[in-house]
Amino acid sequence: MEFLRVVKRRSLFSELIYILLNVGLAVAILLVVWAVASPLPAFALVILSKWRILAVRPRYWFAHVQSNMVDLIVSLGLVVILSSIGKAMGENGIFIQIALTLAYIAWLLILKPRTKRSYVVAQAGVAQGVGVTALFMSSYEWPAVVVVLLMWLIGYTTARHVLSAYSEEQVTFLSLVWGFVVAQIGWLAYHWTIAYRLPGVEGVLLPQVALLIVALGFLAERFYSSYAKHGVVRVADVVMPSLLSISVLAILLLLFNSVSIGAV
Repeated sequence: MEFLRVVKRRSLFSELIYILLNVGLAVAILLVVWAVASPLPAFALVILSKWRILAVRPRYWFAHVQSNMVDLIVSLGLVVILSSIGKAMGENGIFIQIALTLAYIAWLLILKPRTKRSYVVAQAGVAQGVGVTALFMSSYEWPAVVVVLLMWLIGYTTARHVLSAYSEEQVTFLSLVWGFVVAQIGWLAYHWTIAYRLPGVEGVLLPQVALLIVALGFLAERFYSSYAKHGVVRVADVVMPSLLSISVLAILLLLFNSVSIGAV
């Protein structure tokens, strides 16, 4: 009985340390963004926080990097978005930056640790949305090849993350296919990018391509889920997701194509 009490106390202590470290990371990122104009120090902080990836034998490094890529995309994307808001709004953007930092804490403590399939899919969706948003917020002067490669990486990583929750034998191949789809969309968006002004957020635009990728990713996952469960894609499983995704895409493409950013 005494042993069980000791184990419980250690477990509670470990959980408290885990929470404090994650909250401390989020707050530290925000403070660094406030203190330094460049996002590079905050990038370094995020990468240093992942030291455990390399705390194994070198032959396991690649597998650990792959398993942590979704979190890295969200974390690095957050830095870009916080930095963009700071540059565009100055002190007027402080409350928005704080709100995003709180959302990041929720990501670290609530969503990221979950392993249930629905949570894994949500993690990939968040990574796609944040990653593509951050990329197109900052890449309007970058070479097209860099943007396309990073879009491929986001697509490949998020697809692999979702497929890992299923008993899929062709994980790498299917992830490469989705990465290619996302890269192609990224190439088109680089040359014709639409972005939306957000209420209360001056000087920061939300790229349309991020919403398109999330909607298409959701639809693709629903089709794959139906096929994985039944061996065929059942109409009843995909009709509502299809209508929702097509409606979102139609509204975005037909009604809100008014603000252009990036290369033309």
